[in-house]
Amino acid sequence: VQLQASGGGLVQAGGSLRLSCAASGSISSINAMRWYRQFPGKQRELVASITSDGNTNYADSVKGRFAISRESAKNTAYLQMNSLKPEDTAVYSCNFRTNWGRMYWGQGTQVTVSS
Repeated sequence: VQLQASGGGLVQAGGSLRLSCAASGSISSINAMRWYRQFPGKQRELVASITSDGNTNYADSVKGRFAISRESAKNTAYLQMNSLKPEDTAVYSCNFRTNWGRMYWGQGTQVTVSS
């Protein structure tokens, strides 16, 4: 099973993008779905997470601008990104964690915000 992230691209500051992360097959008992981002030369950082019962968490830098959601039946997570800033430019990747601690990672999708 692989995760496929999509939806990245080039957008002007103030614009919006919606990222999707879908599993290629069935994954049972997904607990948390997470989005990370990585800036050039920096460590990956957690952007947003959502649990199976809908609890969400966000990095301070994106609160009020980004929204994470999930369609559990489709094993899919979304990241709606609004009011994008040039400092949001990064490679975004997704991660699913099951109740048994197994982790799945998707490949990154580039988000570039021009000023």
